[in-house]
Amino acid sequence: MAKVFCVANQKGGVGKTTTTVNLAAGLAKIGQRVLMVDLDPQGNATMGSGVDKRSIELTVYDVLLESATIAEARVQSDKLKDAGCSYDVLGANRELAGAEVELVELERREKRLRQAIAAVALDYDFVLIDCPPSLSMLTLNGLCSAHGVIVPMQCEYFALEGLTDLVNTIKQVKANLNDDLQIIGLLRVMFDPRITLQQQVSDQLKAHFGDKVFNTVIPRNVRLAEAPSYGVPGVAFDPASKGAQSFVAFAEEMVERIRTM
Repeated sequence: MAKVFCVANQKGGVGKTTTTVNLAAGLAKIGQRVLMVDLDPQGNATMGSGVDKRSIELTVYDVLLESATIAEARVQSDKLKDAGCSYDVLGANRELAGAEVELVELERREKRLRQAIAAVALDYDFVLIDCPPSLSMLTLNGLCSAHGVIVPMQCEYFALEGLTDLVNTIKQVKANLNDDLQIIGLLRVMFDPRITLQQQVSDQLKAHFGDKVFNTVIPRNVRLAEAPSYGVPGVAFDPASKGAQSFVAFAEEMVERIRTM
């Protein structure tokens, strides 16, 4: 059965989408079967996985409104097949913004994605969900579907404040909607060891969260930043770059962590 993880942080601009697509590519590269679900109406994870959000016929919007199944809506990118790190994509585009309003009146509104994923759970080892930065009905669907949350965060002061909000949200969802939900780990991203403050915040995280902090650290890396403009994850764009190698190492650490869960 697939392990389902949300990549979430209520603070914007912390590298959620970069983490989701590169972890998906890294897991695929080491032989895992992966589905990436884009729950953000901006569709950045879709585009960053080599899929044109403007031309896909069925999206996560259709799955949430139950007019299509994941098996019907998932697609793959030829670019990623050529790079040897291909995974399935359940894409999103602007249509998804309308789902917020439409879901409010529907029954089982928080658990629609969960049911859809259950139908294809045997097809995958990992399902990764890229959540929008707000706590919306879409994020709630993601959190209700997941076994755990991966939290990418920059090592700076405001990131610590945002983390407190996220931990409280996860506790509420766990208490009311999804008993399985837990924080799987905190991933330090865009890390620059030359900046003293980042080193201090990193030490604080380890002191407070202990083994919940992943050992792998993702460095600040130009090649990772360039990759989205070519419509592929950094792992496929420049496999030799430090950023890409860090994400493959993170994928291996994830597989190891799941074995011990």
